[in-house]
Amino acid sequence: MSQSDPNSLHSAWYLVYAKPRQERIALEHLNRQGYEAYLPLLRTRRHGREINKLVPMFPRYLFVNLTPEKDNFSPIRSTFGVSQLVRFGRDYAILPDDFIASLRGQSDEKGSIEVPEEALVRGDP
Repeated sequence: MSQSDPNSLHSAWYLVYAKPRQERIALEHLNRQGYEAYLPLLRTRRHGREINKLVPMFPRYLFVNLTPEKDNFSPIRSTFGVSQLVRFGRDYAILPDDFIASLRGQSDEKGSIEVPEEALVRGDP
């Protein structure tokens, strides 16, 4: 549909706050319910060695693509692994499409993102 179509529906990426260490469970159950969800993963490193363990890039957070005019947000709150949709006051936290596209563009075939070790400095936010 075109942007000028008054009947077009606009989806957006919403921020989901997961229960501790249950991001993958939340992802699986959101997908089972028909939602498009995304959990960016990092391959862990220890002392410069690659360790074959994938961990969430943003611990306790994942993203879900919703169309407010079409999707029911209520089931998300009771989804296994989900704590809540993130809000600022009454407004849901929405991420730009290009942010998610950038993360996905950096992912390999397993869905993990490689961050050069030199890009990470202890104490950086």
